[in-house]
Amino acid sequence: MTLAASRYAAVLSLSASPPYVPPGIDPDEFRLALLEDTYEVVAGLELVTPALVLDPPAQPDAEAVTWPGTAIVREPTLPGAFAALHRLGAAEAALVAPDAPDLPPLLIGKLFRALGDAPAAACQAAERNGLVALAARLPLPGWLAAALAETGLDAPDALARLRAAAPRPGLVPQGPGWHRLRTPADLRYLDPGLEGWENTRALLEGHPLSS
Repeated sequence: MTLAASRYAAVLSLSASPPYVPPGIDPDEFRLALLEDTYEVVAGLELVTPALVLDPPAQPDAEAVTWPGTAIVREPTLPGAFAALHRLGAAEAALVAPDAPDLPPLLIGKLFRALGDAPAAACQAAERNGLVALAARLPLPGWLAAALAETGLDAPDALARLRAAAPRPGLVPQGPGWHRLRTPADLRYLDPGLEGWENTRALLEGHPLSS
């Protein structure tokens, strides 16, 4: 198995509107802009296969933002998504929140590198906004699958819950943090000088990036 086939990075696509949508912007357009920009991040990773996780399973608008041949996983839970990626051939996988349009690819790479010493690794969001991404060796150990069945990337204390479930310290190291766009204040983290996030950038033209 090649490294490219054994590592997957999948963006989670939820049909619900983001927790915060700037005034004057259509919620569905904003959701899809965030999703497409985040997907472009994972699709551009070297030696990593991109994927999209759909919940609910029928989201043609979300599928339309992906490149041809992208793996589509239809699973409502994080353990189910990891298991589906394992069946596709993943030995390691990262699940990425759909509202991190300017996420540096390097941070996902750091999570994969951390899996050399631990079964899982997390990128925590700023302002206790949950996790930006979670990477794990597959198949998941039982304790991690059970913990993920009770929490998600959106939970403010997600990392603490996963660490509490681990049988010993150090099994869920934390990589460098980043941010998600979940509150009005989160817009201030966007850097107009940073490359990428083109779809989100276009929708936010004329909207202040600070609160």
